[in-house]
Amino acid sequence: MAPQDSTKKRKAVTRDSPEADKVVLSDGAGDIEASFLDGILSQSEDEDEDEDSDDFAGSDEHQEGSEDSEDPEEDIGSEEIPSEEDEEEKGKVSKVNGSTKSMSHDTERDEPPPNHIVTEDANGNPRYIYREIDPVYDTDDSDAPETANTIGNIPLSFYDSYPHIGYDINGKKIARPAKGEALDALLDSIDIPKGWTGLTDPNTGKPLELSEQELDVLRRIQTNEVAEDGFDPYPATVEYFTSKTETMPLSAAPEPKRRFVPSKHEAKRVMKIVKAIREGRILPYKPPAEEDEEDADVQRYDVWANEAPRPYHPMNIPAPKLPPPIHEESYHPPPEYLPDQAEKKAWEDADDEDRDKEYLPADHSSLRKVPGYDRFIKEKFERCLDLYLAPRVRRSKLNIDPESLLPKLPNRNELKPFPTTCATIFRGHEGRVRSLAVDPSGVWLASGGDDGTVRVWELLTGRQLWHVKISSEEAINVVRWRPGTDSVIISAAASEDLYFIVPPIVSPELETHSHSLIDAGFGYATSNSSSTDSAKKSPAVQWTRPSPRLLDAGVLLKTHLRSTIKVISWHRRGEYLTTVSPSGQTSAVAIHTLSKHLTQQPFRRLKGLPQSAAFHPSKPVFFVATQRSIRSYDLAKQQLLKILQPGARWISSFDVHPGGDNLIVGSYDKRLLWHDLDLSARPYKTLRYHNKAIRQVAFHRGGLPLFADASDDGSVQVFHGKVVGDLMENATIVPVTLLRGHGVRKELGVMDLDWHPREAWCVSAGADGTCRLWM
Repeated sequence: MAPQDSTKKRKAVTRDSPEADKVVLSDGAGDIEASFLDGILSQSEDEDEDEDSDDFAGSDEHQEGSEDSEDPEEDIGSEEIPSEEDEEEKGKVSKVNGSTKSMSHDTERDEPPPNHIVTEDANGNPRYIYREIDPVYDTDDSDAPETANTIGNIPLSFYDSYPHIGYDINGKKIARPAKGEALDALLDSIDIPKGWTGLTDPNTGKPLELSEQELDVLRRIQTNEVAEDGFDPYPATVEYFTSKTETMPLSAAPEPKRRFVPSKHEAKRVMKIVKAIREGRILPYKPPAEEDEEDADVQRYDVWANEAPRPYHPMNIPAPKLPPPIHEESYHPPPEYLPDQAEKKAWEDADDEDRDKEYLPADHSSLRKVPGYDRFIKEKFERCLDLYLAPRVRRSKLNIDPESLLPKLPNRNELKPFPTTCATIFRGHEGRVRSLAVDPSGVWLASGGDDGTVRVWELLTGRQLWHVKISSEEAINVVRWRPGTDSVIISAAASEDLYFIVPPIVSPELETHSHSLIDAGFGYATSNSSSTDSAKKSPAVQWTRPSPRLLDAGVLLKTHLRSTIKVISWHRRGEYLTTVSPSGQTSAVAIHTLSKHLTQQPFRRLKGLPQSAAFHPSKPVFFVATQRSIRSYDLAKQQLLKILQPGARWISSFDVHPGGDNLIVGSYDKRLLWHDLDLSARPYKTLRYHNKAIRQVAFHRGGLPLFADASDDGSVQVFHGKVVGDLMENATIVPVTLLRGHGVRKELGVMDLDWHPREAWCVSAGADGTCRLWM
């Protein structure tokens, strides 16, 4: 029989030992059993070394001994605790092996001396103690690590039945540390060292001790703190993917068909349904036919039933196409097309007819989130109306440029002369200058203001020539020169009194003639009063001499009315003048005759509050302006001719063109209106060039096509207004310049203006207390 190899893997034999529970290996009580096991283990290790060193197989007796020696090592290597009977057999085997060893040493004299010492254990059995292995390598022993367990990855649970837990690098057994009652007694007698945890190191089997740094880390972990200094628990997140939850998937690819697993149950049901359909037991659903009650006599035609591209023909009209969608109609329009909150609120508050569009652009993240359109049915109905009401005849469209329809205005430089620069400033009044007028000769300027004085200036130089204080309490509302160069008479109104003044600035002959014109009325009044019956009532308006102070200053005549006078307008001949008192009722409009000292009140009642009045420049026509309309009366026939409707809310003043066929109106609602008396009762042009109310308007009386208006914004707007005799040609109105210079005081700007009788010069009176000459 061939000898067995000593390196052959041994089988683990498990035996039942009833006395295994009596063996105690951990508390040190069973010293005899432990020493007995140590001897057996050391003897078995020697046998393994001898078997490796022998070159021959040995005798039959040695083979039997080697075969028997396998059982103790297998028993020891197993997880079973050996019984007493097994221990006796192990002792016998060890003796036999010992004799065999001695014989082998005698035969081989040349072998090196053994590296162990044979001693006896507590039972008298031989025990082998090996010397320490001297490592042959160049190293420093002082740097050698501490004794470490060399069992590798084998769990320590495999050594639970042995008194040691492994081997060190020298092959020595590493004893199991003490534990149990003896350890408890020892711990009670000593102090617990710092860093003691009560745990066991799985590699060495010794108590696990932690350093200060490790204890600090554990304390931080228990208190939910950062375990290491400098550690950032919230580092910057690296956005590998976007944080927004997208509605659409990352991939819209459909599932491949190879992943489909057909269902056998569904296949059976489908085949049953197919069989029932083939046999006719299941019929497809057919909706019931809708029977429309149609009149057979009515014939209907579809105009665009056979619509196809055909050559051009006036009667060939294709169906109107819907316009292509724009950006605002997109479900995800650009941000600039989306309305803000103010625009959205304005659109919702507006009526359906006033909205510029029928919908509001809305933004949706995906097409599936677009709701139903609430105006769908209405738009389809309107589309049907478009098709139904579409024209059947093609009409050629006139492509006319709108700019070509507008009249071409002349160049501004071609319309000269007109005033552009302030040449003279007249200062002397205290407070506002309410009115001014240029005499018919164009040499002097008369003005009146809030200080109650009438002043006469030299027009070109601005030098004050004469002044008189008419009233210390009332302001001078209006001053006007009598037309004509044969006399120098100024009419001025202060409150309810009308004064006629002859300033001593002219030659004695001219001054004497002016006095005679005023004094002629006293003789007529005396003769008329003596011839009339004494039973008649005295006249409502008295013409008297003023106070001696005013009489010495040049104020020759005074007329007292019942209400405050605001407007004075002379007839072209200088014989008549009219006054307007807006606060008066029946005496609101009065016509005075200077040569007779006679006052007439032609209107018993006016429809509206009178604002101004004027005579026609060449016809016996009288114009009266109320708050909203202008009426013209024929003085010869004493009847109403025409009612003009400017459309203004409140008329402030008006003036008649020297030709008599046109009229301009100024209003407090910032509008200047041009009326053509032969054209219509409505204004021909409406001009808006001011931000505030218009106080006065005036035409140029010397034949120049100029007119101007004065506004409370402190400016004077000058216009070119050309009027021709041809009835087929309308008037040409062009704004030429804007004159600024007066200051605004208490919301009042330019109060009055007047033109030079021959030159293109304009004079304006302002609320800042000055008068200005524009040349």
